[in-house]
Amino acid sequence: MRRNSLSFRLIAAAALWSVVALVAAGLILTNLYRETVERAFDERLSVYLRTLVGNLAEQDPANLSDPGNLGEPRFELTYSGWYWQVREAAEGPVVLASKSLFTDTLDFAEASGQTDFNGMVSGALVGPDNQSLRALTLTVTFGDHRYDVLVAGDAGETADEIRSFRRSVILTLSVFGVGLVLATMAQTRWGLRPLDNVRRGLAALRSGKEARFEGPFPAEIEPLAKELNALLESNRQIVERARTQVGNLAHALKTPLSVITNEARAGSGPLAGKVAEQAEIMRMQVNHYLDRAQIAARSKVIGAVTEVTPAVASLARAMRRIHEDRDLDLTVDSPGNARFAGEKQDFEEIVGNLVDNACKWAKSTVTVAIDYQSPGAGSPGKLVILIDDDGPGLTPAQREEVTRRGRRLDESKPGSGLGLSIVTELVQLYQGSFTLDGSPLGGLRVKVDLPAA
Repeated sequence: MRRNSLSFRLIAAAALWSVVALVAAGLILTNLYRETVERAFDERLSVYLRTLVGNLAEQDPANLSDPGNLGEPRFELTYSGWYWQVREAAEGPVVLASKSLFTDTLDFAEASGQTDFNGMVSGALVGPDNQSLRALTLTVTFGDHRYDVLVAGDAGETADEIRSFRRSVILTLSVFGVGLVLATMAQTRWGLRPLDNVRRGLAALRSGKEARFEGPFPAEIEPLAKELNALLESNRQIVERARTQVGNLAHALKTPLSVITNEARAGSGPLAGKVAEQAEIMRMQVNHYLDRAQIAARSKVIGAVTEVTPAVASLARAMRRIHEDRDLDLTVDSPGNARFAGEKQDFEEIVGNLVDNACKWAKSTVTVAIDYQSPGAGSPGKLVILIDDDGPGLTPAQREEVTRRGRRLDESKPGSGLGLSIVTELVQLYQGSFTLDGSPLGGLRVKVDLPAA
């Protein structure tokens, strides 16, 4: 999944929001549970404290006696974490204490986090053996005597409960978060699936399998499909009009030029010869630019596809017949699935000119090798054509010179000198590349890169 995809953005946003929301929910739940557990613990301590105060209230204020374990056996176990004590107010001496304190005492003045709890004061203490305690104290008056009555319990119990609850919350919310992200991924994939249909439809258009953008599509994409089909139809009509206008222009110009040429040839003298010469140049230029306009119109047609192997095989047979007097060894290596994203006429023009040129200059061998890379996801595909001969070859300066229109290095060979320049223009119109280099056979290598279908 690419980072710039819609799926990645939607899933990443959902995952980020899920993490933030679930972490916040976990903190809130844990804090609420902590407050609940601490309040319940304080309620328990308050029961013991009221029980202790009630027992003391029934005794002689000047001669208090041990009230026992208050119904909690741990008050009698040494350093059990559960303690009570009675001391005279204003930091007086300890009068009574639970057996669990043994010889130690508790000083509530050192308690941290002191808060009011139903008329009593609660706080955290460090007890014997560095125990973490939660204590509750109340000052009571019995006759002329005032006492600070304190009950403390092991806070480790509440901490264990809170840690256990936190682990359960983390595990539960983590599973829930993973499930939420997976559900979001499934929802995103399902929701964006119509875009895959759009991609496949566009690929079918580009490869020539379809002439229209066909559905069905969701209501949100249906207008896009209609507009695209309208654009395709408009493009087709524009190309047809361009072809018609080019044909009309060709017919309109050929007749006047033929008249001028015939009249000039019927005359005599230098003027007639000059007129005939310039009229012929005009005819060649008109044909060139009309052909170029037709090629440009064809190259913009969406969905035009040419099967490469049959086209190359047909050209090879034609070249063998044309050059049969030279007994050339012309071989073709082309994969059966190779397809050119363009008009067959243009492909034949490109390859035909190049193979014909190689046959003219070759001593005995010409090879045509085609490498095909089919289009894939995010890749337009490539068609590479290599044409080698064992002729004399060209120097770097000559390679640049021959691609100019009408330039010929050897007038002994037949032709007009337009072939390579036409190939160059055709390749450029299809946004390909055309290069000349040395061949492993000793002559010239021509490499053409064209779009694949």
